[in-house]
Amino acid sequence: MHFDPLNEPYASRRSAVYARNGMVAASQPLAAQAGLEMLQRGGNAIDAAIAAAAALTVVEPTSNGIGGDAFALVWSQGKLHGLNASGPAPAKLSIESLRQAGFDAMPKTGFAPVTVPGAPAAWASLAEKFGRLPLAQSLEPAIRYAEEGFPISPVVGSYWRGAAQHYGGLLKGPEFAEWFRTFAPDGIGPSIGDIQKLPDHARTLQAIAETNAESFYRGKLAEAIDGFSRRFAGFLRLEDLAAYRPEWVEPIRIDYRGYDVWELPPNGSGLTALLALNILKGFEFAERDTADTLHLQLEAMKLAYADGKAYIADAGAMSVSAAELLSDAYARERRGLIGREAMAPGPGKPRRGGTVYLCTADREGNMVSFIQSNYMGFGSGLVVPGTGIALHNRGCGFSLDPADDNVLQPGKRPYHTIIPGFLGKNGAPVGPFGVMGGFMQPQGHVQVVMNAIDFGLNPQAALDAPRWQWLEGKTVEFEHATPRHLFDQLVRRGHDARWGRSAGAFGRGQMIWRTDAGVLVGGTEPRTDGHIAAW
Repeated sequence: MHFDPLNEPYASRRSAVYARNGMVAASQPLAAQAGLEMLQRGGNAIDAAIAAAAALTVVEPTSNGIGGDAFALVWSQGKLHGLNASGPAPAKLSIESLRQAGFDAMPKTGFAPVTVPGAPAAWASLAEKFGRLPLAQSLEPAIRYAEEGFPISPVVGSYWRGAAQHYGGLLKGPEFAEWFRTFAPDGIGPSIGDIQKLPDHARTLQAIAETNAESFYRGKLAEAIDGFSRRFAGFLRLEDLAAYRPEWVEPIRIDYRGYDVWELPPNGSGLTALLALNILKGFEFAERDTADTLHLQLEAMKLAYADGKAYIADAGAMSVSAAELLSDAYARERRGLIGREAMAPGPGKPRRGGTVYLCTADREGNMVSFIQSNYMGFGSGLVVPGTGIALHNRGCGFSLDPADDNVLQPGKRPYHTIIPGFLGKNGAPVGPFGVMGGFMQPQGHVQVVMNAIDFGLNPQAALDAPRWQWLEGKTVEFEHATPRHLFDQLVRRGHDARWGRSAGAFGRGQMIWRTDAGVLVGGTEPRTDGHIAAW
């Protein structure tokens, strides 16, 4: 990867980090240090990723948990490997069963949107396939943080308090009592700098460590989840957990100006980022901060999202394949729709033919792009009593329209927003990247890839640069650091442009590149408690 190390035109809170032996970039300092601890104890980048991911369930429960899903891209043994550890809908969850339970739309809280959690299985699968250390060793820092306590970092503290206030007015049934007991016994949650202990969480992580996650799917933890679900007429059962296995998949890619941009195939939405980049590679961009550049990016993103929302689903349920959507012919067709004025997008018809993100690298060449999430902050609002397991709500990504590719069906995985990214060139790895944050994620991927490849920004500057987010129709939001004259020009082109409500709305990312000399260069997100641990 070639870039000017001093090309940092935006006000940075920090400089890019350079190291040689290993690097862990995460959204919370203690989690990054947990990963570094594994590297220094003889582990590799995979062990470091597992340690950081498990630690994040403790120190940043506002965005992920043991009861969530995960995805990973792993460069090891000269090849990029993909892991889909998202879970399917329970056998008892269907449109009919929801109707019988009184729902006419997929709710965001409670048991209805709870699908089989995949995160513990992801850790175990990664350790078994690529790790050097036993899973139990990689989980030690997370267990220690949960048992002994950890200080609440600023962004986590803010989100935690916000969640307590939000849930206080929303979650009223007895099934939600354990969430408040675990995370906000005083009704308001911890303050920034408070020491927080999560003893139930520690015991659950210990059980996962001792059984290589078997307890979660086919043991005592699975029985606890099943019992909790049955007690409150939920849909998740022991049989759903016992049948679950994460899936190793082939990543999908496009060539973008000589670089391989890799994403995971559906049911994740990484395809959306590739669709947008495939359109944008047909344009030339001399500068980043121009109205023409922003307009083309926004219009391409709209078209990509229209197709993504129409076609992305569990891979076997898609009416159009990823290969068809990523064809050069289809990209030219969609590119031809872009004019000088803002448009309201619709899907094309190709011819047939609340999340945490982290990345790691080691001196041996292993690199990991990893993302895990409970969705919408703490997820469903449900915590399995006595375990600290906050169950996610990924099922709310399903459609209830039988005509949709992404319609709810038992045993089917929902449309997923969380996506890890990876960049390569000439058959060699450049490095992992990701930007978490719901539907912002593909948009963040497009922006940081272009910042690095088109505009030569180093990883930290690529993350620091002001971002935009398309919301719907012609409505777009911009960070306040965006030059006002560009904002005004886009309004004149028909964009319903607005200033962003908060920095958190524009995603939170991490990046690690490997230079031609083998030096690791890392960037971490200024919009969160981001940190890079390196040696």
